[in-house]
Amino acid sequence: MALERTFSIIKPDATRRNLTGQVNAVIEAAGLRIVAQKRVRWTRAQAEKFYEEHKARPFYGELVDFMTSAPVVLQVLEGDDAIAKYREVMGATDPKEAAAGTVRKLFAVSKGENSTHGSDSAAAAEREIAMNFALHEIVG
Repeated sequence: MALERTFSIIKPDATRRNLTGQVNAVIEAAGLRIVAQKRVRWTRAQAEKFYEEHKARPFYGELVDFMTSAPVVLQVLEGDDAIAKYREVMGATDPKEAAAGTVRKLFAVSKGENSTHGSDSAAAAEREIAMNFALHEIVG
């Protein structure tokens, strides 16, 4: 197993319902360590840049609107095989298909308001962390 870092977002549907602590408890119970965390309100430009790979997709505008509708909690998680582990902890994108005990099964409102984002590769994790955190903000 390789110690690695991944990027996480607790999305507006979860922050609106004050679920940050409960989501963090699931993350930590899975053996992942939160080495950086901040609550921010993304601007439209920040959300557009973060999701620019989806720009041509029909849901892009709605996604940007959603991600700027309330604060988000940005995190850097660390652990053995953190990228794969966190994707397992999040569960399937559609909460109806997510396994019991996963963040999305426990907290997501819908496929669109699915409470969390996690990096899908090492390259994505590196890019997403760099976009949202300065090195001095990450402890560990």
